[in-house]
Amino acid sequence: MTEQINQNIRKGILVVTISLIINTLLVIFKYWIGVQISSIAIVAEAWHSLSDSLTSILVLIGFKMSSKPPDYKHPFGHGRTEVISSLIIALILALVAYKFLVESVIRLWQHQSVQYNQTALLIFIISLIIKEFLARLSINTGKQIKSDSLIADGWHHRSDALASLMVIFGIFLNPYFWWVDGVIGTIISLIIARIAYYILKDAISSLIGEKPEESFLKQLEELVKSNTSRDVQLHHIHLHKYGHHSELTFHIMLPGEMKLGKAHQIATQLEEKINSELSVETTIHVDVQSNKSVID
Repeated sequence: MTEQINQNIRKGILVVTISLIINTLLVIFKYWIGVQISSIAIVAEAWHSLSDSLTSILVLIGFKMSSKPPDYKHPFGHGRTEVISSLIIALILALVAYKFLVESVIRLWQHQSVQYNQTALLIFIISLIIKEFLARLSINTGKQIKSDSLIADGWHHRSDALASLMVIFGIFLNPYFWWVDGVIGTIISLIIARIAYYILKDAISSLIGEKPEESFLKQLEELVKSNTSRDVQLHHIHLHKYGHHSELTFHIMLPGEMKLGKAHQIATQLEEKINSELSVETTIHVDVQSNKSVID
């Protein structure tokens, strides 16, 4: 299982590195065009793309840190560094959203318009195509290796693709409506704020601790049922996630008259099976069904 985790981390690092290189080039082009034609919407988009690069860097750091083995102070590994990365990403996005919301409102208040050119249009069409490609690459890989941070990075790319599409519409509508640039800048800032909210919400929820998903509980119950010849009534199920590593504990009921060695054997076999099938480090506590004395 450890080798599989290492392979997943290496795959994640490769995808993030590709995204980082391509996205950084987009940032440079978008920002240059935005400054040249004094467009708040395009400059906002450049900063949005830069936030994608920052996201990728933090995801990369998270992968590097999470690959460190457990130590004396961190016996469960360093997997939650990915969650910490997500918190930082959310705060950065919130600041970017606030900055461009204020600037867009000022532009609308002062009735400022902007002139777009063909270069801007070309850059945003290219951006739309590339960002959707990066989104699919990150999301699909994240699902394969079960990395929430990589999936979040993919959705961040997709939001940038959506924002690029909105700017393209703005370029065509700008000659007819002076307020298009300010409105699109406002909408983009709200998109960024929405992304920041959901990343922050998920990260905090993960740190606090969440109830296992119903699909996982169903898998667990079916696995226990198919590997025991009795109704063990599993209960007190707790799942603790540490990035790529998870710890599962739960109780099972066994007859009080059962020999201690037999009860230990049942619990151990279940632990090994669950670890193998669900890739979760499992500890099972045995409860007694009755007060009868244990038979030697």
